Amino acid sequence: MSGHNKWSTIKQKKGKNDAARAKIFTKIGRELIVAVRDGGSADPAANSKLRDCIAKAKANNVPNENIERIIKKAAGEAGGANYEAVTYEGYGPSGIAVIVEALTDNRNRTAGDVRHYFDKFGGNMGTPGCVSFMFEQKGVLVLDKEDNEVEEDKLMEDALEAGAADFEADEDIYTVYTEPSDMGAVRDDLTAKGYTFASAEVEMVPSTYTKIDDPDVQVKMQKLLDMLEDNDDVQNVWHNWDMPETPDED
Repeated sequence: MSGHNKWSTIKQKKGKNDAARAKIFTKIGRELIVAVRDGGSADPAANSKLRDCIAKAKANNVPNENIERIIKKAAGEAGGANYEAVTYEGYGPSGIAVIVEALTDNRNRTAGDVRHYFDKFGGNMGTPGCVSFMFEQKGVLVLDKEDNEVEEDKLMEDALEAGAADFEADEDIYTVYTEPSDMGAVRDDLTAKGYTFASAEVEMVPSTYTKIDDPDVQVKMQKLLDMLEDNDDVQNVWHNWDMPETPDED
């Protein structure tokens, strides 16, 4: 179920228009800046957080020249925007658990925006810890079967040898799970063996998923996710909605 849910999200991201893709590039750029600052180095060989961000950028088709320009700018900045990592938790319609991770230079603005989105679409923002206990942090590497012509047993063997904790096969994808600290090493090992990833990052994976049967409530939940993801300050949105293959729309 987790693989299905994740792939639904990836397919939605792949279908985003150019304006939305530009927003994704901006968000990843912000992550790169913070990775250089927090990791203390603009050299990915010496900064594992930056190395992970670069891999994420490439998986999202951010051009190499963009990545290099952002890293050089971040390395040379002394008084640039001071982004702070903030996490919000709450419930969407039908009690769907939602975690919102943001990088912001204005906590009041971001908190106000996130609270407004929850309220507008039938949910409510809660206190820290109100839903995070339903999630576990894991490294999640997703491989599109179309991009990786390989036998399932061979990939599973390679993944486990590289240090993966679990492996899952679905109709369209393979999903490799790792401990958070092992994600980068497993990704690099499998990349060196010729595998390509649709997504590779540390995620908050829900322990259980919740369905929404009412089509009108499905629309509200989808709009809540869209509004959160469209916000410039929001980097990631994790939830436990067992999304239908094609969510109902107006």
